[in-house]
Amino acid sequence: WINSMVCSLVTYEAGPDGALTPDLSSVIPMIDGGTEGLKGHARVIFPRVSACFECTLDLFPPQVAVPLCTIAETPRNAAHCVLYAHLIQRDRDFPDSPRPDNDDPEYQQWVYLKAAERAAAFGISGVTLTQTQGVMKNIIPAIASTNAIISAMCAAEAFKIVTNCSAYLNNNAMYMGGEGLYTPTFCYERNPTCVACSTARVELAVSPGETLHALIERMVDDARLRFKAPSIRAEGGLRGDTLYMRGPLEAATRANLELPMRELVRDGASLIVTDPALPVNTTVIVRFSS
Repeated sequence: WINSMVCSLVTYEAGPDGALTPDLSSVIPMIDGGTEGLKGHARVIFPRVSACFECTLDLFPPQVAVPLCTIAETPRNAAHCVLYAHLIQRDRDFPDSPRPDNDDPEYQQWVYLKAAERAAAFGISGVTLTQTQGVMKNIIPAIASTNAIISAMCAAEAFKIVTNCSAYLNNNAMYMGGEGLYTPTFCYERNPTCVACSTARVELAVSPGETLHALIERMVDDARLRFKAPSIRAEGGLRGDTLYMRGPLEAATRANLELPMRELVRDGASLIVTDPALPVNTTVIVRFSS
């Protein structure tokens, strides 16, 4: 959200040839840093000038999911035992009670004891209360030395930008201290179709018979858009400009959800999408496919 906000604050200037370039006086630099164990990164972002955070989301590794059958039948490590007690045994032992808060110390202790029992039954070691809390709350271990290094890198970049005493980072630095020390730097390139920092509009191929509801679900699943709960208006809609709006107008526009897109818009229509996950509107161009 912050990334989209700082991108939306940038204004443009038109050159003699009509080309738009960012007004650098409206660019607010953003410095991002993060750590995970003995690894970390520092990054300098100049919205609409260099690659923004949204430009590189596709490079993030997918979250690792453990199949439920493995947790239930063949646990291989301590985390599987904790997940079994947390996700399966708790609902089996207390089917009628609401799920406790993961921060509840009594519930954490119960999960730890049940996980230890299951680990002992399968000959697995390593179940501790600390690890149980980490698995339940998805806690990533933090190491003080890594945090200090990355925070120092971020502070140094902020000092360079404010004082102009030295060239700033262009635009990403990695820190890997698991085996020795390795700190490469490299430049992320802007994504020309980024919904946050690009002026290009996103085009979607749409079947004329596809319903508005199906299109909204496809938008939510689209990695380029990353919508959560979109509301949609159309420029020159065939049944009015407001296609579907959440909130007070939801009841009045709900009937449009089951209508095919050919009855709502023309080929090449511009859809103006608002979403709570983004601070600015996104324009999506509809291209009817045969």
